[in-house]
Amino acid sequence: MNNLDSNHQKLVRFLAEELAIAPSSIAMAMRYAHHDRGPLPMILWRYGFVSLEQLNQIFEWTANNV
Repeated sequence: MNNLDSNHQKLVRFLAEELAIAPSSIAMAMRYAHHDRGPLPMILWRYGFVSLEQLNQIFEWTANNV
């Protein structure tokens, strides 16, 4: 597993465990991110899976953990 995969798994774990984002929402956003070629946090926000406050929490977590 490369570093990118590890960081991605950590982000997904944070989304599910800390922000209580449903696994189905994360999976759908991951499909959209692949199709739209956008960063997962922005896709989550764009499609309404996270609030603006949660998006800021994701960015803070990413800055400190990735």
